[in-house]
Amino acid sequence: MRNVRIVPPATLTGIRLKHLKDAACGVPAITSTIKHIADEMGMIKGWKLLQKLNQKDGIDCPGCAWPDPTHRSKLGEYCENGAKAIAEEATEKRCTPDFFAQHTVEEMSDWSDYIIGKSGRITNPMFLEKGSSKYKPVSWDFALSRIAQELDNCATPDEAVFYTSGRTGNEAAFLYQLFVRKFGTNNLPDCSNLCHESSGTALIESLGIGKGTVKLEDLYIADAILVIGQNPGTNHPRMMAALSKCKANGGKIIHINPLPEVGTTKFIDPQSPVEILKGGTQLADHFLQVRVGGDHALFKMIGHYLKNLEQEIGGVLDQKFVEEKTEGFINYWNSLDEVNLDECAEISGISKAQAFEVAELISKKRNIISCWAMGLTQQKKAVAIIQEVVNIHLVLGAVGKPGAGLCPVRGHSNVQGDRTMGINEKPREPFLLALDKRYNFTAPREHGFDAVEAIEAMSKNQVKIFIGLGGNFVSATPDSVFTGKAMQRVPLTVHISTKLNRSHLVTGEEALILPCLGRTEIDLQEGGEQFVTVENSMGIVHRSRGSVTPASELCMSEPAIVCEIGNACKKTSDLPWKKWRGNYDFIREEIEATIPGFDNYNKRVRGVDGFYLPNGPREGKFTTPSGKAQFRTEPLQHIEIPTGHYVLMTIRTHDQFNTTVYGLDDRYRGVENERRVVMMNEEDILKAGFQHKELVNIVSIHEGVERKAIKFHIIPYDIPKGCVGTYFPETNCLVPLHHTAERSNTPISKFLIVRFEKYNGEEG
Repeated sequence: MRNVRIVPPATLTGIRLKHLKDAACGVPAITSTIKHIADEMGMIKGWKLLQKLNQKDGIDCPGCAWPDPTHRSKLGEYCENGAKAIAEEATEKRCTPDFFAQHTVEEMSDWSDYIIGKSGRITNPMFLEKGSSKYKPVSWDFALSRIAQELDNCATPDEAVFYTSGRTGNEAAFLYQLFVRKFGTNNLPDCSNLCHESSGTALIESLGIGKGTVKLEDLYIADAILVIGQNPGTNHPRMMAALSKCKANGGKIIHINPLPEVGTTKFIDPQSPVEILKGGTQLADHFLQVRVGGDHALFKMIGHYLKNLEQEIGGVLDQKFVEEKTEGFINYWNSLDEVNLDECAEISGISKAQAFEVAELISKKRNIISCWAMGLTQQKKAVAIIQEVVNIHLVLGAVGKPGAGLCPVRGHSNVQGDRTMGINEKPREPFLLALDKRYNFTAPREHGFDAVEAIEAMSKNQVKIFIGLGGNFVSATPDSVFTGKAMQRVPLTVHISTKLNRSHLVTGEEALILPCLGRTEIDLQEGGEQFVTVENSMGIVHRSRGSVTPASELCMSEPAIVCEIGNACKKTSDLPWKKWRGNYDFIREEIEATIPGFDNYNKRVRGVDGFYLPNGPREGKFTTPSGKAQFRTEPLQHIEIPTGHYVLMTIRTHDQFNTTVYGLDDRYRGVENERRVVMMNEEDILKAGFQHKELVNIVSIHEGVERKAIKFHIIPYDIPKGCVGTYFPETNCLVPLHHTAERSNTPISKFLIVRFEKYNGEEG
């Protein structure tokens, strides 16, 4: 194995603490946008691109999956972080063969993720030979032949793993899963395994579909919106405009989160001079500062109080809806009598009075929407927590009607579309039957590896080739050291990428980097200029068309790369890959023929707004086996935290998107020029005898095994006592591989038991 650094280096960059912001967006967001655009590609090119971002027949933002409004702003339909994503992708900086000739992988692995990411766009296929420390440029023919050789040499198809990032468009995703299944495996782990897998599992069991049930317009007219375990100001900034419209229409916003986040406190619309002058719109009417891991207890309390209100004053339970549309109600209703309110208040950190206040509010509001993200999905009881949220909606009849429903907010632009296209290690039988019929082969039925299982298989030398269609697998996954060492056991790792990341440095015995086009770039094939399609968080499928010259003439589109690999591999070469590569309309015809809801795909997606996919629960038609929504409830889990230990959650800064680090600031939280921080309650700091900015090591404990992350500043923050927060991917090394959510197998990054030790000068 090469002696590369798997975990980002413990290099401090000079912390500065500022006063916390009291409002999101506004003039600072404009200033930040201009700076990033100017630094990466210049204002003229940047301005032209931003005018096409999220516009009709423009470029779909490669950042979050928040839907576009029907009426787009002419001033710009994007947020600060969307502009940063575009700046990163369309940068003028280039990562050429000369760059690779100057730097070994060992040297580059000593750089921070921020510096690695600033290397520029990859321009050539690059190959890292066994025993070598430097990538060298190779031809596409060599790269494809090497991949085909490794695939053809697999003893069984299950010795290959095919990962997918949520950035991948529908066309590439469909071809990718078809290629993989024709090859003979369901080893299709993807980024959903690491984020919203718990949402999909919970919603499929409860409602029959693993997607949300609302449209964007529903948020405008909702009586109340619960924003749970989510930071819209950083992760989904355009969501704040929808919350602002809800407030303007008289709706109430309830924010439930361990940290008070600026994005749900106050929003200043940067396009409105009036908003800027008046200081913005106050969003959250109620803030419930739940303890890390306390959400399950909180929603049991709310359910209990809703039952009490129904028994005392009536009018809370939508009896007709419950009787006609649901099953399992009696079980759930009886379980609410067993809720120990004192225990729930202790676990959640929310007083009984606060929980009652929220229950009373939503009992009087019939149109309720609940939105959530990683704060719920990355807990041990994540599936059960989400189902408790669903239960409350079913009690109120707040599903399947305007202004009401469930809204998991996806953090990657087409992660939902990838699943629709069949990127799933546990495919459903109707989908497989459709593939069998269309392509005259029998698709494999045995479940493949998810992300955690793939890492385990690599660690046991059971994987001969790993192909990553986008993403940064090593940095995005848990248990960084274990994962990195597992990856190094693979004979060949292949990454289809736009920019350099740590996964290109922590590789298999041999490695290939295949440079691909980004969303912003013109995709010219034999059939002319092409576009791709994506699906947003609310089930709208629409176009994305690039408009700038590719970073290199050797960059190939994702659909083209998949076609070339499929054509090169003996087991899959009989499919018409050349035809599909030449004109993506032919790919969309295949999607239409095999996936329900895509009728007349090519015509409808050329409409200015795209089209909605079918969603039974949105219409009150539940697609569970019985045709009825399911009440589901599980016992509360109470984990004792040892004295001197804390519960840690990992979070993003305002200057990153997933593992991509745009800068070193977390503006909304008042942290500048540093990422190696631990946010800790002031009373806990004093009690533990720490000083502000003191350097500590973080030690996680799971099943008797300790993992360590070194050299972090302790900083005071408004977070519940006994809880701490840190940034990922720097602390992914603390997350045990098999510390996962029940039933979804999602790594638990929101409940790690840790302790601190004083930093003693060691280097990591």
